Amino acid sequence: MNKSSSLLLLTIALGSLTTGCSSDESMNKASTEKSAAIQAEKARHKAMAEGDKAAHESGQMQHSMPMSGDGQMQHAMPMPAESKDAVQSDASEIGRRADDLPAPLNRTQAQLVSVDLYTDERVAEMMPGVTYQYWTYNGKVPGPFIRARAGDQVEIHLNHGKPGAAGEAHSEHTAAQHAAAGHSAHSIDLHAVVGPGGGAPLMQVEQGEQKSFRFKATHPGIYVYHCASPHVPTHIANGMYGMILVEPEQGLAKVDREFYVMQGDFYTSGKYGDKGLQSFSKDKMLAEKPEYFLFNGRVNSLSGDRALKAKVGEKIRLFVGVGSHVAANFHIIGAIFDNLYQDGAIMNPPLKNVQTTVIAPGSAVMIEFTAEVPGKYLLVDHSLTRAIDKGAIAELVIEGAAQPELYQQVGH
Repeated sequence: MNKSSSLLLLTIALGSLTTGCSSDESMNKASTEKSAAIQAEKARHKAMAEGDKAAHESGQMQHSMPMSGDGQMQHAMPMPAESKDAVQSDASEIGRRADDLPAPLNRTQAQLVSVDLYTDERVAEMMPGVTYQYWTYNGKVPGPFIRARAGDQVEIHLNHGKPGAAGEAHSEHTAAQHAAAGHSAHSIDLHAVVGPGGGAPLMQVEQGEQKSFRFKATHPGIYVYHCASPHVPTHIANGMYGMILVEPEQGLAKVDREFYVMQGDFYTSGKYGDKGLQSFSKDKMLAEKPEYFLFNGRVNSLSGDRALKAKVGEKIRLFVGVGSHVAANFHIIGAIFDNLYQDGAIMNPPLKNVQTTVIAPGSAVMIEFTAEVPGKYLLVDHSLTRAIDKGAIAELVIEGAAQPELYQQVGH
């Protein structure tokens, strides 16, 4: 098959797939045409230079997937065999570590806080054998933790695509391809902003653009930020969220450890654990039926060598938020929250001795407690099927001497 024939066949197949799957006959036809499209894509990849092929396959393959009329992916399309290994090899870490946040502020004067962000759509591992094209701020889920002080001027710089050579493959795609994939523009809406759209009307950044805006941080609290470009729920569901802390002028009380945790719900075409590159399912999102509930972007993102770690006697502060669409029921098995600042209201008196807290979508809490007994603790969504069967589980490892006066086994 020559190159012209391959491209013609690919065009015909993709054009047919976008008409929908409203009947068994059309579904069978679509399946046949998808198979033909894969063969055409294989032939095209075989003709590509090896270097160009690797760049093309490293996270941009979903641009050629069938779309619905509003630009959202509706069907899972298997990757060509040649590209599967390339996608796997590009599946670098997507999850942000819980200890990846700036240190507490140690100043008494307001200043300008400059924040550099870029958008990055990249394929990464959601769990072993399962990959997904995430939409991110700065290549991780959640986005960077932003820290400011009440009275500061905060200046946000947002670039569409990763600056420099690493982002060149992204910029090779046309504006039409970005629009078809649903991310022709990205933006940011920060819940800490007092102003229309949280900054989003000023920050609609199209391919190759950078925009900036400045706001004054006037209300201390822990807030969520997220993308607010059409289709807004899709951008958020694919991982475009993070948190911003506005410390009070006097600062926060000193603690020994701080951690940054965000729960998100993900809507994959396949069921939980189905292998291969999973596409986004808008139908599942509209039905509010996620396949995955995840802390910091992937299954076991905060477990094993990436677990939260502290020592007996240390005071721990957690910033916990919900980035996407389903409220969380946050609980630590074996711990009691000494102080819970609900809904991000860190200036209010805290609730004391709390077992579980509900965190609304687009909201956050601040939790403080002391690690008193060594061992492994589990952070969970206490709607426990989400933790046991859909991924919403993380580990907190406390090291130190045993505390038998607090916790011990008793023989018969």
